[in-house]
Amino acid sequence: MRETTTQDESADGLKSRDFTDAAEPWELFRGWMAEATASEPNDPTAMALATVDADGLPNVRMVLLKGADEDGFVFYTNRDSNKGCELAANPKAALVFHWKSLRRQVRARGVVTAVSDAEADAYFASRPRDSRIGAWASQQSRPLESRFAFEKAIAVHAARYALGEVPRPPYWTGYRICPVSIEFWHDRPFRLHDRVVFTKAEGGWTKARLYP
Repeated sequence: MRETTTQDESADGLKSRDFTDAAEPWELFRGWMAEATASEPNDPTAMALATVDADGLPNVRMVLLKGADEDGFVFYTNRDSNKGCELAANPKAALVFHWKSLRRQVRARGVVTAVSDAEADAYFASRPRDSRIGAWASQQSRPLESRFAFEKAIAVHAARYALGEVPRPPYWTGYRICPVSIEFWHDRPFRLHDRVVFTKAEGGWTKARLYP
């Protein structure tokens, strides 16, 4: 008899079906993200993003997911930051979501492309005004002599854009990770976890269940 998995009670009180039965990853990801949004106390869209430098040495940091669909996972940053420079040289990345409240994890990796200017403009315009000013003031990843110097730069750009809209800086844009694989993991007692990985194939996805 086939064993089935009953997952934790979701926020709306409904039981999730056995996630390893999913035929493709995106519907499953959207469902898990919806449950994480309801249950995670802070930043359910936070994901660890890994890139590599010119020497092949990896860097990882937390960023916020700003879009996810069949084309990939989208985040935004300064193109001149460490991650932006690394992606320019080697446009591949990996990401991890970990939702402690649900005892779940999602991993993905793939090729990275820049979003269109129109997409970046639209998202930038949706940000709070202070965040848009901050994008102009921050020379992300570069040495900062003092907090005062940063606050002075913020004041300068706030005055510069005191009236009207704050345009998107030319060095600020978005990136889309187009996954070649997406893995879903769910905690179970005694480290007998459930794992399933979807791998991109011509015409769709293949799926394999993995030992924990």
